[in-house]
Amino acid sequence: MRDTIEDVLETFAFLDDWEDRYKYIIDLGRGLPEFDEKFMTEENRVHGCTSRVWLIHELVDGKVIFRGESDAHIVRGLVALILMIFSGKTPAEILEIEARDTLDKLGLEKHLSPMRTNGLFSMVAKIKSIAGAYQGNVG
Repeated sequence: MRDTIEDVLETFAFLDDWEDRYKYIIDLGRGLPEFDEKFMTEENRVHGCTSRVWLIHELVDGKVIFRGESDAHIVRGLVALILMIFSGKTPAEILEIEARDTLDKLGLEKHLSPMRTNGLFSMVAKIKSIAGAYQGNVG
């Protein structure tokens, strides 16, 4: 994935039509790295999502690296967006990020079903929980 969340915000500003924005989100999901099926376990699953979503993580040089996958194209794109916001940051930085601000700028909440929106914020909650656990072990 080469895009940053700033790139996404810029692209969204140029795309007037929500159908084009959905296509763009799906394309972001296609850019996620390959996700090994061995990680598609209940332990790695994000609950609260209509579609199945899995997140794995590791701490590298003090930064949390997340990888994710979903069985639905649009949700895979949403996973990519969430990873752009959070992956590669320290646990403290992750805990300070207010993802809702960025997601509001994208206008996603108004254009996703309530279940998809709930799933999106379930991903954020899981990521924050993971960061909190790392911070407790690091700091």
